[in-house]
Amino acid sequence: MSPQQCIRRVELPAPQQQGVAVVTALLLTTLAITIVASLFWQQQVQVRSIENQRLQLQKQWVLRGALDWARLILREDGRNSEIDDLSEPWAIPLAPTRLDRYIESASISAEAGSAVLSGAIEDAQGRFNLTNLATQGNINQSEVDAFARLLKVLRQDPALAIAVAQHIALIGKTTITPQADRVRPIGLAQVDDLLALPGFNPSVISELRAYSIILPTTTPVNVNTATPEVLAARVPGLSLADATSIINRRQQSPFLAVANFIQRLPSAASGVDSNSLSVSSSYFLANGSVSIRNVKLEVQALIERQPTATRLLWVRAL
Repeated sequence: MSPQQCIRRVELPAPQQQGVAVVTALLLTTLAITIVASLFWQQQVQVRSIENQRLQLQKQWVLRGALDWARLILREDGRNSEIDDLSEPWAIPLAPTRLDRYIESASISAEAGSAVLSGAIEDAQGRFNLTNLATQGNINQSEVDAFARLLKVLRQDPALAIAVAQHIALIGKTTITPQADRVRPIGLAQVDDLLALPGFNPSVISELRAYSIILPTTTPVNVNTATPEVLAARVPGLSLADATSIINRRQQSPFLAVANFIQRLPSAASGVDSNSLSVSSSYFLANGSVSIRNVKLEVQALIERQPTATRLLWVRAL
């Protein structure tokens, strides 16, 4: 039998050939649709990713502008005032503000209309500075006692004060005399870093976060901005009730000098170190929040105010 005859025997009838062709066409069409849909999906993902990156950059630039505004306010206040109190312009928070109120361009206002900015400046020296606990590797016992009083006021274990002081002193000693074979202790930059120390947990950190801070250098407490809890901890023998009473009177008349504050102390409060108190500050916390299309970004920055300028020390997302 010839090959041509074999081929003729396996050939399908015309109706079956048409059916195979239709099925093949459907499979190719389905494959093409799948490929096109996949390409469209990948393109959509890329577009969304680029849009999210653009929105993130927009939020960062808005917050950067807000931080520049905060630095300008603090610099001008330092030039015009010798004291820092809560009645000054820097202490007035920026209420949630729609950005389209300050944008005239029609092409921008449609997008900026969904952007809302808010913020506030806080005196960092109104808090208890944990850096004061040890200087150059040596524990400052009076500061440890003050921090222990703060922990007691906040209903936390006062013994935690010496643990923090020992850790900060160890950091100072390691910095002064570094050794290659010595394990360096964990540095402390934020109050949350205390979680690395024994005895600290998220509950303790949550209580301390609003009343303590870690600054680059030792600082006095500003009696014009400190909370009752910090004042009660700072001044031996000062009760929380007396500290609250002093703050209530402070609202009508801020202290022009540390001596004015000491004169208002009750007789039970004695032995206060005037060098640990002040009526002005050099460190401030700037808190900013911007929301664009319901996507929110919050940051906090530490600003150092110098005699002729301001310096941004760190910025972190909240």
